[in-house]
Amino acid sequence: MKTVYLAAPLFSEAERDFNRKLRDEIKSAGFKVFLPQEDSNNIKDEKNRQEIIFNKNAAAIERSDIIAAVIDGADVDSGTAWEIGYAFAKGKPLIGLRTDFRTLGIEGTVNLMIERSVILCTSVAELLNRLKSL
Repeated sequence: MKTVYLAAPLFSEAERDFNRKLRDEIKSAGFKVFLPQEDSNNIKDEKNRQEIIFNKNAAAIERSDIIAAVIDGADVDSGTAWEIGYAFAKGKPLIGLRTDFRTLGIEGTVNLMIERSVILCTSVAELLNRLKSL
């Protein structure tokens, strides 16, 4: 079973709910999913919390077969952008989910460095089909 690292913003209740729904859809398609908001965020060691989360997430990216990234919003979430760059440097297949219809105009759909790093999908159904084809 392939593992998908689900990179996404996680700072609002709406974002976390969407991420859980997407995780469940990916699991139903036959994948194991690492979701940082749940799989690396419940740290009791407050002094070392940031270092622990960073290390868990970086290790999970390295262990994952595919990275799926939610890239909605006026600009891609900075943490998600870092995860995309790190995974790209590691040679991981990257699928970007952009359900947001806003564009950057002449620049493209999203920041060109992100857009050139991912296979861009505009729906959850398209993302699931892409995952199955990798």
